[in-house]
Amino acid sequence: MSVDDETLAILKKWHRKQIQRYLTLELAAPFQSDEIQPIFTVYNHIKQEMDYCRLAYLNEKLEQIYLKNPKLPQINVHAFRHTHASLLFAAGASIKDVQARLGHTDIQTTMDIYTHVTNEAKEKTAEMFQEYMKF
Repeated sequence: MSVDDETLAILKKWHRKQIQRYLTLELAAPFQSDEIQPIFTVYNHIKQEMDYCRLAYLNEKLEQIYLKNPKLPQINVHAFRHTHASLLFAAGASIKDVQARLGHTDIQTTMDIYTHVTNEAKEKTAEMFQEYMKF
């Protein structure tokens, strides 16, 4: 998946922090290649090494943030994915672009989930055309 330069810089900074964490724990970095370095890892006390985090880990971390910041809207990790897709449509991405970005094997899946968003995009496109034709 491609990301913008700013996001890539943040991810590279996070990667360096992960490596520093491995060194602090006196562990060898388990994932040597940047191409296979997971973004989220945790220390596995049983294996005594860094490992992939459990699927629920990120939602648990979000819950901790929400407890400390009760005024934040409480959404789960999956909702961030949905928001990302919705914002892509709002920015003008095609259904095919969003399908590829989300990793849906079938474009119908993307269309079924995001019909309401694509309908809004269609309306926006019609309005844009109408504005253009006024000139």
